[in-house]
Amino acid sequence: MGRSRVVRNVAVSFNLEEPVTILTRRQLVGRSLAGAALSVVTGFFPPEWMNAQAVPQPTPKPPPLDRDLVRAFVGAAHSDLDKTKSMLGENVGLINATYDWGGGDFETALGGASHMGRPDIAAYLLANGARMDVFCATMMGKIDVVRACVADDPAIVRVKGPHGISLLRHAQIAKQDAMVTLLTASGAS
Repeated sequence: MGRSRVVRNVAVSFNLEEPVTILTRRQLVGRSLAGAALSVVTGFFPPEWMNAQAVPQPTPKPPPLDRDLVRAFVGAAHSDLDKTKSMLGENVGLINATYDWGGGDFETALGGASHMGRPDIAAYLLANGARMDVFCATMMGKIDVVRACVADDPAIVRVKGPHGISLLRHAQIAKQDAMVTLLTASGAS
């Protein structure tokens, strides 16, 4: 049986459209083990099988959000519920996006709504996956949450939020009198 007939029979038996490479013993010995294995594998399997992944790969992450888009979203959440809803409807990835104002001043849309005393915007953001923080809890009057934070770490009353705004100021702007009393009694100024 000649070489071309062997190649044709191998190609037919594996349903291959193109002939395969069959190595002689001398060729096989003359190659590295890895090279020989690769030659054998690539000769017997169709090219599309060679590109298949045995383990599913995670979906690649989308590119970072546009800095100006994040700034516009964070800005809208300070005062404009309709614009906040519209922008989030167009790009749900904005929900926890953080804008860097510089100098260590970072702010999310929820942070903006919180220091502006906008529980309506904050509630919308929270309902859509924003991450509650102590500043938002203070503004929204969640006294049990803030009391637990203060009990765990009394120094938290001096932690500054976006733009250096204190917990006490968050409570004051939202007219949360019970929260003001709790924070003041805990050493906030």
